[in-house]
Amino acid sequence: MRGSDGMQEALFTTAKLDDFIPPDHPLRKIRSVVNTALTGLNDLFDEMYAGEGRASIAPEKLMRALLLQVFYSIRSERQLVEQIRYNLLFRWFVGLAIDDPVWDHSVFSKNRDRLIEHAAVERFFTEVMGIAEKKGLLSKEHFSVDGTLVQAWASHKSFRPKDGGDGGDPPGRNAEKDWKGRPRSNDTHESTTDPDARLFRKGNNVPATLCYQGHALMENRSGLVVGAVVTHADGYGEREAALRLIETIPGSGRKTLGADKGYDTAGFIASCREAGVTPHVAANTNRQGGSAIDGRTTRHASYETSQRLRKRIEEHFGWAKTVGRIRQTVFRGIRRVDLQFKLNMLASNIVRMARMPQVGPAMSAAGAP
Repeated sequence: MRGSDGMQEALFTTAKLDDFIPPDHPLRKIRSVVNTALTGLNDLFDEMYAGEGRASIAPEKLMRALLLQVFYSIRSERQLVEQIRYNLLFRWFVGLAIDDPVWDHSVFSKNRDRLIEHAAVERFFTEVMGIAEKKGLLSKEHFSVDGTLVQAWASHKSFRPKDGGDGGDPPGRNAEKDWKGRPRSNDTHESTTDPDARLFRKGNNVPATLCYQGHALMENRSGLVVGAVVTHADGYGEREAALRLIETIPGSGRKTLGADKGYDTAGFIASCREAGVTPHVAANTNRQGGSAIDGRTTRHASYETSQRLRKRIEEHFGWAKTVGRIRQTVFRGIRRVDLQFKLNMLASNIVRMARMPQVGPAMSAAGAP
């Protein structure tokens, strides 16, 4: 018999929001890790808000919502808030009941900026890494480093002379521009859309774009990112950021640092050795003057291991650019781009940790809502 197309809603229902989420849904393990890490941020959250006045968005809910935006490739905070309103899975993950009101997107963005002011994402990152360390997932000796370009939310047309002149461009917002024979550099020009962006290119055969550089330091045992930062794009940024990131790793023991050919310079190799770090850098034999790496490093089996494992850091970059949407950032200003990049590296870590057997059963009990 054909079923009826009508719908009759019950006057009352006893179903809980948790009943709509499958027991084996991946977000269950992820939420356990997130909730456990957020409990370590109570003191910071207390400092961020006044003791009286109108209640704002709970920072724990804000953090979970930002992670959802990364996990599900949601392109804007306006769309994120809209989906939280009608998506039961999103409501459950964030911690909203079925009939709880959802915030306005402008209020959400305002509260998100508060996270930047108090470095809350960095603390969240540290708490998650603390969980990984307690589970024995982190190496304290062997690391890898790499960088990637993050295209800025600005076009070449916004790259104008700093002195305020038109540079010979015809008037009009979308007028055709001809830059042939007219030198442009970061010293004389800047973007009117995003002044923090820099014109940069990775090689001779690729075009220059307005972009930032994102840097990540990965430990080699589980392939988790233990440090991330965004800098202005320039030819020395990757090596300088690598030295700063490796200095943040606690412990005075000897460490190894795997990297690609771009790090094979005499200055970087010397700086690593002065810091007690063995530079397992890929030898750039085509470099003028030859490679700065010699047999003292390449003859060890650990060098080959570092060269094999260092490529796993590209998995984080690839995931962040396809799922996390950082191939071209939608933010302007280096502080907001840095927040987005760190949040993507954090989300990639959490997804990876949730798949590990060491984290699953124990975290389900510890991080239950």
